[in-house]
Amino acid sequence: MATYDYDLFVIGAGSGGVRAARLAAMSGASVAVAEEHRVGGTCVIRGCVPKKLMVYASEFAHHFKIAQSYGWTVGERSFDWRAFIEEKDAEIARLSGIYVTNLSNAGAVLMHGKARLTDAHTVQVEGHGTITADRVLVATGGRPWAPDAVPGIEHAISSNEAFHLPELPRRIVIAGGGYIAVEFAGIFAGLGVETTLVHRGPNVLRGFDDHVRAHVAEEMEKRGIQVILGCRHESLEKTASGVVSTFADGHKVESDLVMFAVGRKPYVEGLGLEAAGVALTELGAVKVDDYSRTNVDNIWAVGDVTDRLNLTPVAIREGAAFAETEFYGRPTRFDHEMVASAVFSQPPIGAVGMTEADARHALGRVDIYLARFRPMKYAFAGGDERCLIKLVVEAASQRVVGCHVVGPDAPEIIQMAAVALKMGVTKQQWDSTCAVHPTLAEELVTLREKYMPSELGGIG
Repeated sequence: MATYDYDLFVIGAGSGGVRAARLAAMSGASVAVAEEHRVGGTCVIRGCVPKKLMVYASEFAHHFKIAQSYGWTVGERSFDWRAFIEEKDAEIARLSGIYVTNLSNAGAVLMHGKARLTDAHTVQVEGHGTITADRVLVATGGRPWAPDAVPGIEHAISSNEAFHLPELPRRIVIAGGGYIAVEFAGIFAGLGVETTLVHRGPNVLRGFDDHVRAHVAEEMEKRGIQVILGCRHESLEKTASGVVSTFADGHKVESDLVMFAVGRKPYVEGLGLEAAGVALTELGAVKVDDYSRTNVDNIWAVGDVTDRLNLTPVAIREGAAFAETEFYGRPTRFDHEMVASAVFSQPPIGAVGMTEADARHALGRVDIYLARFRPMKYAFAGGDERCLIKLVVEAASQRVVGCHVVGPDAPEIIQMAAVALKMGVTKQQWDSTCAVHPTLAEELVTLREKYMPSELGGIG
């Protein structure tokens, strides 16, 4: 029987890799983790956490405006970008340190350096030499992608650099229509930056419900964001006064900064997966089965590198399921159905389950319940902002298969809605729940009339 240096070697110390490593080490297994950057991965270092802090910072301007309608006198306002970045970086360092401490307390060994497989059981780690392991887990996440074919693309930044800008730009063009592009558009606009969002598709947030997509685009424009759809970059040119974006239709926009947020790709480069015989999907992700095992018996992969459902909590659950299966003798696979998600746009989105289009395609006849209204907070202040809530119900069984909320606290609301949908709640059971008044969420359990397209005019 072969003897190895470690029972488990984890490549990548992001959320999924750290959770798997900790649980495996707590079982008594010998575990090592390699990370080429900072511990914490995309979510903690250059993703969910710092982005949410930036969203908080950017929302204050809107809060100040609303406050005046509530009797508050708001004086001179200013925002210190550098002071914020300093505080943000301190918080990220604190959280990264907690990850390091948790790994150490569990008994895992952390190695700083890029890891590369030379065969199925052997890993070379920069600065640490050659290491062997019985099992290997790949948890390297994803990286921003930008089209190399666009002339001048070197003048654009990605979301990675957006977290560390030396100063706040006066004008920015953001290319993309996914959640990262939409969230950063809200962030920069909220901080007073003249913001233009350019997306080649017919609407933002592909994959979300069509009512949600149209509603968010409309609300973004109310916040002062210029949204240009059906358009793509032809070239970028650096000038003395900024960067000129030229689009396929010949239109030009000059800005101080251009950010490309057109997608992310699994980070598989330089990992030696070919040497180990690990198969990839057509899109370049690590190919795995329901238990996150690759085609190589002793190698697994979790998180965004597998390109299944690219959410931090999903990576954590996949990592935990791997550890349960391999180190605790409890075969576990994570169910990727009915996973809620949030977009911290302004206004924010919470969604779980099927879109209307997906439900009609998969289930046939569906009942739709939809409402669009001014929330109490903004109605009092005389604002024109609207919330949107929508339920998608399978007509035959009356099972609620989709819940979509756009408005204040939508991400908080959707977490509890996800519990009900995961348990298979019916519309009758949903309606039997007494409302909590006065709240936005109560509208979810008071929807009685089925939606007809004419009720919302252009949105329908």
